[in-house]
Amino acid sequence: MPILLLAAACIAFFSSTVTAKPAGDRPKVGLVLSGGGAKGMAHVGVLRVLEEMRIPVDLVVGTSAGSAVGALYASGMPVEEIEQRFIDLDWVSSFRDDPGRAYKPVRRKQEDWRFPVVPGIGVRLDGLHVGGGIIAGQNLGFILNELTRDAALVEDFDQLAIPFRAVATDLETGEQVVLGSGNLSEAIRASMSIPGVYAPVKLNGRLLVDGGIANNLPVTVARDLGADIVIAVDITDPLLKAEDLQEAFSVVGQLTTMMTRMNTDDQLARLEEQDVLIRPDLEGRTSADFYDAPILFELGATSARSHASELRHLNVSHERWTRFRESMNKSGLAPGHIARIEVDHNSRLAGEFLRSRIRQETGQPLDVDALEDDLKRIYGLGYYETVSYSLSPSSEGTVLTIQALEKSWGPNYLAFGLNYEDNFDGETRFNVGAALRMTELNDLGGEWRTGVQLGTEPYVRTEWFQPLDYGYERYVITGAEYSRNSFSVFGDDGERNAEVDVTSRQFDLALGMELGGNGDVRFGYSRGYATVDEQIGAPVAPSGSIHQGGLNLQLVHDSLNDSFYPQSGGFAGIRGRVERESLGSDRHFDSVTGMGLGTGSWRGFTMTGLLYAHAVTRGEPGIENTVRLGGFRRLSAYAPGEITGENAAMASLFASQEFGGPLVPWFAGIGFETGNAWESFDDASWSNTVRSWSAFAGVDTFLGPVQFATAYNNEDNWTAYLNIGFSFTQLFY
Repeated sequence: MPILLLAAACIAFFSSTVTAKPAGDRPKVGLVLSGGGAKGMAHVGVLRVLEEMRIPVDLVVGTSAGSAVGALYASGMPVEEIEQRFIDLDWVSSFRDDPGRAYKPVRRKQEDWRFPVVPGIGVRLDGLHVGGGIIAGQNLGFILNELTRDAALVEDFDQLAIPFRAVATDLETGEQVVLGSGNLSEAIRASMSIPGVYAPVKLNGRLLVDGGIANNLPVTVARDLGADIVIAVDITDPLLKAEDLQEAFSVVGQLTTMMTRMNTDDQLARLEEQDVLIRPDLEGRTSADFYDAPILFELGATSARSHASELRHLNVSHERWTRFRESMNKSGLAPGHIARIEVDHNSRLAGEFLRSRIRQETGQPLDVDALEDDLKRIYGLGYYETVSYSLSPSSEGTVLTIQALEKSWGPNYLAFGLNYEDNFDGETRFNVGAALRMTELNDLGGEWRTGVQLGTEPYVRTEWFQPLDYGYERYVITGAEYSRNSFSVFGDDGERNAEVDVTSRQFDLALGMELGGNGDVRFGYSRGYATVDEQIGAPVAPSGSIHQGGLNLQLVHDSLNDSFYPQSGGFAGIRGRVERESLGSDRHFDSVTGMGLGTGSWRGFTMTGLLYAHAVTRGEPGIENTVRLGGFRRLSAYAPGEITGENAAMASLFASQEFGGPLVPWFAGIGFETGNAWESFDDASWSNTVRSWSAFAGVDTFLGPVQFATAYNNEDNWTAYLNIGFSFTQLFY
């Protein structure tokens, strides 16, 4: 009898602690996934083992990285697909907002090489302003939209294949916010918004940031949702030892870890005997190891397998597992045809400004690629902090909402630039610059931009850009410009005979039209004058003012992915110029300038080819219009300005290869350049071209590539360069 009573007591205890059953005949299992940056990919390995063991999950709760993994699984995405998505993901793009140079209008690309640094500083009457984070989350939003596309119409997260909750933190109060409805990708974005790195997400009147601040392992949330058994996966960083806290970054990191570790330990204390705690061994791994996905998967899986004995009683039969997987696969609520398109924006610009740029048509299926392409081009205009979209169901069908959040630190922005070139032989060029762009000055998107460059080549330009329609297809630009260039004049023997400073001042007016995303045609008139201010050595030009006045027709295609170190795309430009006395000029000449540049990959190398030519087809242009070659990548083995003439041509080919990984890449390569300048193209021949061979290495920086190069020419001369901020396109502009 005592044995029977003891057996009964054991059965009762086991039933109350392990097999407490909800409405069905098994315990309700809640999966809780903590935050931890890239280490969150270990969660995927745990999911793989749960599926191998046929353990159904009844609800998922996640924080930060755990919310991303949990949401994908809860939406019904197979574990194998989650793994492949994370392996293929362009993680670097998720940590920047710029969708790429290809999405900027040509007029912006034209400015890139001179003022490339756009640090997110806004200017208003009350001072300078910056955004809420280093990264606004533009590209991250696209990535999350794509990952959750099959659940885009789900508004209640209980309607997902597995009920799901994401945990975020209210930035104002520090309280945890449990997100169980709304847009799934937006909920993930809020949960993983690291303060100071990503800008906060505004939802339901609250500013939300990373949930790890309030609750990095939300066991209590799963319990509140009715979980009988919690499987908690904790990847929270451990606290560092005293000997590892020697640098400022480690001290700041320790404070952050301390915050998440404290709330995690509180949640761990709430685990009960029947719960299962999985702690993958991630020693030596960091929150930034995004490109170690396969290793992190296996570390998570290995840890889960070590808990197989604790998990085994939760598995189900093959038949029940099949039914569970079928319910997961059928749970998607993918969007159908678009019934209506709405624009939600807080912009100073008219609503038509945004709508005219969206090609998606009502009554048609959602074209995600085209839509994202359009939104990237809108973002490339520089007016918005984020430009995103969401889908919602309605009685008519799917509603597509375009959401444009205007920059809180705008609408006027600063940009900066620096370029440097030194050939270690007395030729040094150093310029620093800054530009102020005032935007959204009227409903159509008028802009006023002023740029100033100081150094060996002073430059000032102010211009007004006025669109003539909402789509920017037609526009007017008017501006005024000052520039001063110094160049050397060399004799036939290669010796410097003189140095000349030419200063130009002009006013210009142009009518232009965009040709798709990468093309632009512009017809304009310019009026001004040039002066030869200083001549050292033999006189080569008359002193005094030289009046200039002419018409220009310019056609440009620019699809290069980068101004300084392009690895894909191309550039083609042609410009015709006519100067006449009747247009206010002292000169009478016609000229044509053309340039073609193509770049791409071949057998692991980045290949870049360039063709450039400038020809005077009639008249005498004068020294102020002389083409000056020589210098870094303009026939590198010759000094700047050593090759000058009224007509010039150049061809070059460069091959380079990247090293060092995606975060800090460096490159090295070789190049060949040939060309010359002539009084007339009738004098041009292969026998009188000059040739330059070069080798170079560099590292890409926010200022542009910092490169060291050495070059050798067919006259047995060597030279070397240190260059910062060289752009091929500046040869044309």
